[in-house]
Amino acid sequence: MLRVLKSAVIGPVTDPIGAMLTPVLTPIITPLLNTLYPPRCLACGDRTDGARGLCGACWRDTHFITGAACGKCGVPLIGDATAPDAFVSDAVDTCDPCLRRPPAWDAGAAAVLYGGAARRAVLAFKHGDRLDMRDALAQWMLPAGRALLARAEIVAPVPLHWRRLLRRRYNQSAELARALARRSDREMVPDLLTRRRFTTPQEKMDWTARARNQAGAFVVTPRHAARVDGRSILLIDDVLTSGATLSSGAEALRAAGAARVDVLVLARVAFAEGGSI
Repeated sequence: MLRVLKSAVIGPVTDPIGAMLTPVLTPIITPLLNTLYPPRCLACGDRTDGARGLCGACWRDTHFITGAACGKCGVPLIGDATAPDAFVSDAVDTCDPCLRRPPAWDAGAAAVLYGGAARRAVLAFKHGDRLDMRDALAQWMLPAGRALLARAEIVAPVPLHWRRLLRRRYNQSAELARALARRSDREMVPDLLTRRRFTTPQEKMDWTARARNQAGAFVVTPRHAARVDGRSILLIDDVLTSGATLSSGAEALRAAGAARVDVLVLARVAFAEGGSI
């Protein structure tokens, strides 16, 4: 019963009894839970009309990427004031930084720009022990990643080093990957990649330093090597800034024989001076 009650708030259950009872109990339990625990904005904590959402002010402060976007990194293209250096090339929809420094993956997409309310939500999920936000944030990612998920044979997260995992208690990218794989009926392998060394935090690093920091940081977990060969892999991460982390992961998958590597992220950092890819 507890699992059924919980499913009304954070997502579906998978056991047969829970699957049978949830449609019956959810309309009864949800209003009760909303009365006892009023829905709160994911970004600021103010009350909202519905669970897993944003208040009006935070919604206006969130830039969902719904128009033309770079097919490599997901940044908005042409005429978007939040990304003034982006443009569409003559050949494909690719931003200038991705043309100058092509990432190691094939295609990519992002749900939102990293800033404002979206930034607050990402940080709460990543560092604030807010696992309850997982399903809502994964839902943000579905429209941007629908085509990538459709052709993926395996969905996998960017792994944390075990030292960071102990401190954070969960890998936010793995939780997003799990929710996305469940919604798209795809195989999810949480430990497809292993982070084999601890890397320095990258907040103040430029592109070159980030690439050096992440070089060789990942390897395909030996027991999964046969599953990678010839397959299409979708890598999931929370934030894309320089692309160094995802490129390192993609290179490890390529080395193990992956036929294709795409990436899907929750948030894309807008271009800094000189571009971020």
